[in-house]
Amino acid sequence: MPGNGGSGLDRTIRILNTPHWKGTVYAQIDPRMRAFFPPGVKSSIRLDEIDWGGVTVNGIPPLRQPKTTPAHDARYLKDANIVFGIVINGDARAYPKRILGWHEMAIDRVGGVDLAIVYCTLCGTVIPYESTVNGRAFRLWTSGLLYQSNKLMFDEDTNSLWSTVEGIPVVGSLVGSGLRLTFRPVVTTTWKEWRTAHPQTTVLSLETDFKRDYSEGAAYRDYFSHDRLMFQVSCTDNRLANKAEVLTFRAVDGAAEGNTWGGVPIAIEASFLRNKPVFTFDAAGQRFTVVTSPGGANRVYRVSADFPAQRTVNAIRDAQGRTWQVTEEALVAAHDPTQRFPRVPARRAFWFGWYAQHPETILIKR
Repeated sequence: MPGNGGSGLDRTIRILNTPHWKGTVYAQIDPRMRAFFPPGVKSSIRLDEIDWGGVTVNGIPPLRQPKTTPAHDARYLKDANIVFGIVINGDARAYPKRILGWHEMAIDRVGGVDLAIVYCTLCGTVIPYESTVNGRAFRLWTSGLLYQSNKLMFDEDTNSLWSTVEGIPVVGSLVGSGLRLTFRPVVTTTWKEWRTAHPQTTVLSLETDFKRDYSEGAAYRDYFSHDRLMFQVSCTDNRLANKAEVLTFRAVDGAAEGNTWGGVPIAIEASFLRNKPVFTFDAAGQRFTVVTSPGGANRVYRVSADFPAQRTVNAIRDAQGRTWQVTEEALVAAHDPTQRFPRVPARRAFWFGWYAQHPETILIKR
């Protein structure tokens, strides 16, 4: 029978969950990591589930104010290369996977908005976050630590650790502050499709001031080639392969996710959407239409009309035969441009990474 202190396993877990132990151990790897775990630090996640990602603080160096080039000068990119595309206030920018995979974060300014574009290569998701919350600007960096195989960022002012999948502080003085980074829409597509849709786009330059093999597929080549995980997660689900791509977002009380959180997490199998370029469904009392381009770009809109299955994706027709233009901001009625269905920020992810953080998610698949 165990004594009053509980079982040996219980005592071990309690020790692993103490900031002192975590800070002491990780300080042996990088002394800067001790600052993430001061005595009495607040945490909304289990400290024993925070893993070392195999690098030091900023060992995967973020790109800060990266150089860009007009599309016609980006001769290093081939048509089939994968890019992550965003448009803010009419300003279009592409972030090639072949570059962002080596840096996992780009601190940039697009359309007059300061952004932290975060790429968690392990869980396969890119999220453009506004880096200013309630007038407070955060200078974000890479901690070298992971939670549920998802990278943790930290802010320079408080050394609080932030979840990249949620955009909230999870360890440190900012926990419980109500701060949350606003998430902007992004698409994963080919360079040819993106520049065709946005001929005035800019794109990252190869002049990054770092020496890396920026050829297509070089970053994380082995990891992407199989379905095994590099780090443990608390739960998995075999309805899809671990690294099957899913489109993810939240159905949030009638509002587009971005400034609001909560609601119902949704995951849709990407291969399912490729076969259904226009897919409409109901969730959490709302109706959504996902429009998927030939290059694989998924755009989600919150709608109040029926859009039957169809193949055209630049302009789609509702059940009444009315035409709606597909834009980066909204579906816009051709007969009355004041009628608009807003776009819902969504992003692609590996199934295991999304499910580990959201086991209650609704999954739509073949």
